[in-house]
Parts: sequence; C-alpha cells; structure tokens
Amino acid sequence: MTETASPAQPHPGPLSDLRVIDMSTVLAGPNCARYLADFGANVIKVERPGGDSLRNMAWRDPRDGEGLWWKLVNRNKRTVVLDIKDDDDRETLLALVEGAHVVVENSRPGTLERLGLGPDVLLARNADLVITRVSGFGQDGPYASRAGFATIAEAMSGLVALSGDPDGQPLPPPVALTDEVTGLAAAFATMVALHSGVGQVVDSNLLETMFQMMGPLVALFGVTGEQQPRLGAGLPYTVPRGTYRCRDGQWVAASTSSDSVAARVMEVLGVGEDPRFATFEGRAEHRLELEAVMVGWCAARTRDEVIAAFTDADAAIGPVLDMADIAADPHYAARGAIELVDGTPMQSVIARLSATPGAIRWGGRRLDADGADITANGWSSDDRP
Repeated sequence: MTETASPAQPHPGPLSDLRVIDMSTVLAGPNCARYLADFGANVIKVERPGGDSLRNMAWRDPRDGEGLWWKLVNRNKRTVVLDIKDDDDRETLLALVEGAHVVVENSRPGTLERLGLGPDVLLARNADLVITRVSGFGQDGPYASRAGFATIAEAMSGLVALSGDPDGQPLPPPVALTDEVTGLAAAFATMVALHSGVGQVVDSNLLETMFQMMGPLVALFGVTGEQQPRLGAGLPYTVPRGTYRCRDGQWVAASTSSDSVAARVMEVLGVGEDPRFATFEGRAEHRLELEAVMVGWCAARTRDEVIAAFTDADAAIGPVLDMADIAADPHYAARGAIELVDGTPMQSVIARLSATPGAIRWGGRRLDADGADITANGWSSDDRP
C-alpha cells in the first residue's frame, strides 16, 4: 500500500495551470473535478451553507468522523462555503469565475438560470470559460427536469434489463457505477472543450453515458429487431463466460471472448474435439451443454487448480476477490493501486503517465477549510495544503 507524498512536497501535475470551480454535489460532478484535480488542477470546491450532502452519506471514518465518500471524491480540492443568494458571496463566486478555466455544476437544468448564474452570465464574465453541466438526462428533452440518479439512468439506459437471472428480477449494479463512469466521461469532454480553445457548455449526463456502454445493442435491435436476453453472468456470444464455484467453495471468473482463447479452454475442459464447440456460433447454440461442462469441471477442482490449469493454457481467468482479498493481493500492491491518504486507504490515480503523473496530495477537507483564504485572495494565493 502506497503512502501519499507529504503535502509539503506536492506534485504539480500536468494540469497544474488549470483552475476549476467545482459547484457540483454528491458524485458524478465531483468525480469529474476529482479526476482533473488528481492530475494537478487547482480545484476549488464551492459548497452551500451546511455543505455537500456527500459529507454525510454512508460510511464515516471512525477516527475523525469524516465521510469516506467525501475523502475520496473531494480529494485534492480546496473548500469554501458560499451562499450564492447572498450578494457578497455571489460576487466572490463571480470573481473566481473571471480567473477560472472550468466550472463544473450538476444542478437540475434551469436551476443556475433561475439563480441568475446561467451560462450567459458566466460567459459574459469569462468568454473562454468551459461550463461542464452534469445532469440526469441532459439540458433539454422531455425528461430534462426530472430528478436524475444513477439507478434511474442504469434502468433507463438498457443496463438493468440485461442484469440478473433469466427469469428473475432485473438488477442494478451494487456500486455507484454510473456516477463513476459519468465523472470520467465529463472529465474527458471537459478536456476536449478546453483543447478547442472556445468558451462553451459541456452537456454531460448520466443516461447517455450509460447508453454509450451498451455497445452494438442499439444497432442489433435497429437492424434485426433482436434484443440481448438476460443471462445472469452470461453473454449470448461468449460461452463459457461467468463465475464458477470450485470444489473448495471458492469462485473464479472466466471468459472466452477470443476465439483462440476459447479453443484453448475447450482443450482444458476435454471437449476440444467436439464439433459443437468449435465456433462462436456453435458454442452459443449449445450454451447449456457447454456451461454444464464448465460448471462440472470447476466443481471437481480447487480454485488454485482451476486457475493453474487455465493460466498454463494462457486462458483468461481470475479469482473473485472481495475487498479483504484485494487488500492482500500482490498485484494491487506492486501497482500501488491503493494509497494511504492521511491514513485512509483509497484508490490511486486512475491512469499512469510516465512523464507527468498525477498524484493524491490530500483527502477531502473539512467544511470551509480554505474559505478565509479564498474569500480574501481568490486564485492569487493558491495556498494549497
């Protein structure tokens, strides 16, 4: 587990000249700003009086009472409380806008406009500004004014319809998948807009981000009328694929999405000469028979034996790990994928850059931790912890 660099020796990062105002709350918008902050952007987190509700969501660190979601999602950001309905605080915000490159917000469409802070007002103060708007359904369309949450986007994007057992309940993912992916997509779109050199609005939303994840299913239905069925952990075009219980009660995950890998797996399973399983189409047609072979083969062996046999055959397999397993896993450790930030373990920066890496400099800070400095000096001091 990697310990973060001392705050006294910060890594400037490749985006250190980028100034970002994060006015968003909870997850998707703050995640967008977090990815920019991890690569050095100077991010000021603007909270309403009382703070972002993410501070109080779910689990807390027993050592200091701070929310674990908060520490992760708002790391590398300075914090200030501003009441944008107050004239002085509003002017403080607009002064920050004049020196910013990006504003990230995720209010329901129309909210900023009603507060007199719509894109026209912000761009009038800073014509080069990129305004990244993260919403549930986008800035226009029949659903734009609806409350948007990840679970709703997952349900309406097509994802939930595919998830779960064939005759069972459609299941949303058990993590904040859409908020995480939308944060990444919004950060990407923000960087594209910045690269354009033109002040503009980025319209990023939960629904269409997840819809992008559906791959060719849109085309499949459009040209054939066919829909992918709900198959539990299975895929209609990859067999075997899923999770399998071993003799010792442990589980593995395996996939044969490459034809060459599938051929090697058939040899491992002892059915390499069976013509039913020689092609993608044949394996899909005889799904039940082949899955039964795989289930039985794994059930007769320990997890270590299953993984060893697949690894020797250069086939794709891995153990099903929980957080305790991951904390002890040698690959995660070798990659430095978990960092200790002021004693709190969290995921490291999402991608490695060989020459200009990102870094975690501090975790999410207490409410209004930098308020006095930001209110008095704006961007000029850049007095980062």
